[in-house]
Amino acid sequence: MDDCLEVDSVVKNFSEKTILSDVYLCCKPGDIIGLFGLNGTGKSTLLKIIFGTLKADRSFIRINGQVQTRPAYLSGLVAYLPQHNYLPHNLTITELVHLYLPKEQVNNFLGDRFLFKYRKSKVKTLSGGEQRYLEIKLLLYHTAPYVLLDEPFNGLYPLAAEAIREHITIASQTKGIILTDHNFREVHKAVNRLLLLSDCHLREVSDADALSAYGYASNPR
Repeated sequence: MDDCLEVDSVVKNFSEKTILSDVYLCCKPGDIIGLFGLNGTGKSTLLKIIFGTLKADRSFIRINGQVQTRPAYLSGLVAYLPQHNYLPHNLTITELVHLYLPKEQVNNFLGDRFLFKYRKSKVKTLSGGEQRYLEIKLLLYHTAPYVLLDEPFNGLYPLAAEAIREHITIASQTKGIILTDHNFREVHKAVNRLLLLSDCHLREVSDADALSAYGYASNPR
């Protein structure tokens, strides 16, 4: 079977309200999937269910042909960026990169124009946008073949957002990536597939114009 992160028959209710109903998704290496939907439609909920930090009422997850009977984060095959910051604040960037990446990748990673001058600084000294940039890049360089990014462009200034789009494109050569963000223009420029969560269901749409009926601007620049 082809390599694929396959999510099927996902159902999630909160109290008496259905958020997700029979959701299906397949993400393959090379996919950069933009997951769109209005606030409260379940985008973050779906990513947490895939990663395994939130239990669905029903779900079926298979990664590269293997059915996942445990949370996906235990497999090491899925990396996840939550909306909140997650890095330990008292480590320096260099110490942190050594924990996340193989030794032979460290120098190249730290040679980044946005990180090099801060390489000896502690994470807690970074601005919110700088920390977000570091978090995203660490996950994209991680060995996990599938990456989930929840609101990755939030807080990034334009040059950093442009660099992250480049890192996403490079990472997609070997990884499957799913991202969601309220910054439609940034997400649209980064993705090659568009999925829409609406009325508890997930559907693929052909282009940005098809999203205009759901409140997204068409022809983003």
